[in-house]
Amino acid sequence: MTERGEAHPPRAPRAIVEATPPPAEFLAEAAALGVELEPGDLERLHAYLKLLFAANATMNLTAIRDPDEAWTRHVLDALSLVGPVASAEASSGRLRVLDLGSGGGVPGLVLACVMPQVEFTLVEATGKKARFLDATASALGLANVEVLADRAETLGHDPWIRASRDVVVARAVGPLRVLVELAIPLLRVGGTMLAVKGARAADEITEAKRALHMLHAGVVDSLRTPTGTIVVVEKNRETPKAYPRSLGTPAHQPL
Repeated sequence: MTERGEAHPPRAPRAIVEATPPPAEFLAEAAALGVELEPGDLERLHAYLKLLFAANATMNLTAIRDPDEAWTRHVLDALSLVGPVASAEASSGRLRVLDLGSGGGVPGLVLACVMPQVEFTLVEATGKKARFLDATASALGLANVEVLADRAETLGHDPWIRASRDVVVARAVGPLRVLVELAIPLLRVGGTMLAVKGARAADEITEAKRALHMLHAGVVDSLRTPTGTIVVVEKNRETPKAYPRSLGTPAHQPL
């Protein structure tokens, strides 16, 4: 795992929330998404939430404090991507998915728990969060996960990463017009970006039209789910070499 160091004053620990088994309606809600959990998946997801809440006592990984809510807003929200990810085509061998701004592991770690046949790269710029992701993937036995502690602006110009992924998923990584500049360069031509959005999804699509045109990409679908909207973007041609721009520029000066 590549990592950048940072120094912060110590934070007073929070009380650890105890992760509980899923609420009674969870399996029915997952089935409604077309997700059939294999033996061991539910236990692995429960173990993930336990690790998430334990680590959240000393770092800011989630604002959710209610265990049942975590099953809906973290796990179910991530599982809404299973169908769109599974429908993507791999350029060669196994499907390669990159989770941009993985944070506490949603959606990347959740998807990796239930899609062992897919290769996941979790990108998280904050070193301590990246270390959590790496340690959690190991603890859960997720051999299909690698973690990169780096910025998308840097990775977008790395010849080993640029234009290499079949799918990029992202949740809570900023407005769509900012996100596309960070994500599209990482996709191969014909690859798909899946952005989990909320109530402003339609407005964000409108605001991102110029950026999408400049990046040679376009919105091909908008999928409503019980927890939000998945905006589906397809990369049509090679990304101009100038993108992504330098660190911080996409957020401060959106296309």
